[in-house]
Amino acid sequence: MNSAGNEGVRFEGLEQEVLMNFSSAGIQATLNNLSKWLVAVVFGIMFLWRHDIETLWAFCGVVVNDRLSTVLKGILNHERPVLSLRSDPGMPSSHAQSIFYTVIFCIISMVEYFGCNGITAVTSVLIIAMGSYFSWLRVSQRFHTLNQVAVGAVLGFCFSIFWFWLWDALLIKAFIAHFWVRIVAVVAAAGSCVGFLLYVVRNWVHDNKH
Repeated sequence: MNSAGNEGVRFEGLEQEVLMNFSSAGIQATLNNLSKWLVAVVFGIMFLWRHDIETLWAFCGVVVNDRLSTVLKGILNHERPVLSLRSDPGMPSSHAQSIFYTVIFCIISMVEYFGCNGITAVTSVLIIAMGSYFSWLRVSQRFHTLNQVAVGAVLGFCFSIFWFWLWDALLIKAFIAHFWVRIVAVVAAAGSCVGFLLYVVRNWVHDNKH
């Protein structure tokens, strides 16, 4: 009787562990699928909040950042950990690159509006931690290696800083001084927004179906 009871307890424990693992894996897979949609939602919220030319410039950066990732993938031609999940190269992770580009944009916007203080410092750390978690999901779901995600995160981080430095150091002066620069900037930004939306519909929806 004791032996049968112990086996029953072990079986129940094993069943609970399997259910917990399955639930955790399902949640992680869902969050991973939502990661790029989260980037789109964040930019939508930031645009509604700020609705300025710098936000449109940030949209342009999204497109350029994505093209940079595509070019680097073709050059490096680094295989993914599981080829059956994705056929294209995996270095760098475009998800991690997009996420960390967005992370830095959020932090820059927050500091510009609220200044450097304890609250913005803590919030920045939390934003980076969240971005790191969503990037790590690409490893846990076996779409990328840790190195591919790390390189993508660093590239997105650095490109975001460069993109906004370029705006503050060079383009904002020309934007204020010349009317034609404002026209070109607005048209380019609007085109980038449309291109970004088309990219979402064409590629992200396709990724979620496969």
